Amino acid sequence: MFGTNGPIGYADEALSQGPKVIVGRKGAYRGVHLASGPFWVIDTAYYLSLAPEIDPRWAYYALLNSDINNLGSGSAIPSTTREDFYALPVLVPGEDEQKAVADVLSTIDDKIAANARVVRAADELSRACFQVAAVDGHETPLSSLARFVNGRAYTKDATGTGRVVVRIAELNSGIGASTVRNDIEVPDDNTARPGDLLFAWSGSLTAARWYRPEAIVNQHIFKVIPNDGMPMWLVNQAVHAKLDEFKAIAADKATTMGHIQRRHLDEPVRVPSEGDVKRLDELMNGLWAAALAAEIESLKLALTRDELLPLLMSGKVRVKDSEKLAEAVL
Repeated sequence: MFGTNGPIGYADEALSQGPKVIVGRKGAYRGVHLASGPFWVIDTAYYLSLAPEIDPRWAYYALLNSDINNLGSGSAIPSTTREDFYALPVLVPGEDEQKAVADVLSTIDDKIAANARVVRAADELSRACFQVAAVDGHETPLSSLARFVNGRAYTKDATGTGRVVVRIAELNSGIGASTVRNDIEVPDDNTARPGDLLFAWSGSLTAARWYRPEAIVNQHIFKVIPNDGMPMWLVNQAVHAKLDEFKAIAADKATTMGHIQRRHLDEPVRVPSEGDVKRLDELMNGLWAAALAAEIESLKLALTRDELLPLLMSGKVRVKDSEKLAEAVL
């Protein structure tokens, strides 16, 4: 069983030293986090004070394998008490086994974290190159660069199986328990494939590269399709260059969900000259491809980790066997 300390919620209290496991104690989703250095825990979270023989990394994965979001006090705001955690049964293996299990799972998570850094660096470099080149460029309507095809109401009468229907929630947070699936056939312009650019024109106004399996584009989201001769990287950077302006427009809407109108797509955006576009094309295409490949790989790695986690924790799969499975995707 787990023991916990906390909550800590005051700035004058001692700084806790890692590594320690931090768990949320309030809210519909109470996440689990492994702190590798000093941290503060606010009053909506606990940190676990573990016995010396318990590997904190193993404890982190053990809690990930436990459905802590179904532990609750029955209050109006979902919450988890210390008593809930004290009563949580956990099968604790020996120290060597704990370390071996944690090593396998953390190796996968470390690779996912490294991929996230690759994606961030590639996108930041691409944005910087675009912005520098655009200074000596020209203005053109955003709509001259691509077609903005609106999705349709594909969640209606959804079958619950088949392809994911991409709503704003999926664009922002990925696939979740509330994600809708539908077996319906849709036009190619409403189909999202890895490498496509999707742009939510209402709500959060998010533009994102789609890297998940083929899906269906729902209403309130544009599939952004570059016009002939326009590279995807250029269209992507042009859309992002207008995002802050679009968000300001949406914020002024006297509605429950702010949005832009199609006429706003006709407003000018500054882009590099034709010569600079050609000069940058190989580099920018490479950065786009590298980020996309890293995102797709991380998705596969996360699926492998999630499959291994309960098997390792239950002892149904041996560490040596799991290492072979992990090596196959690393």
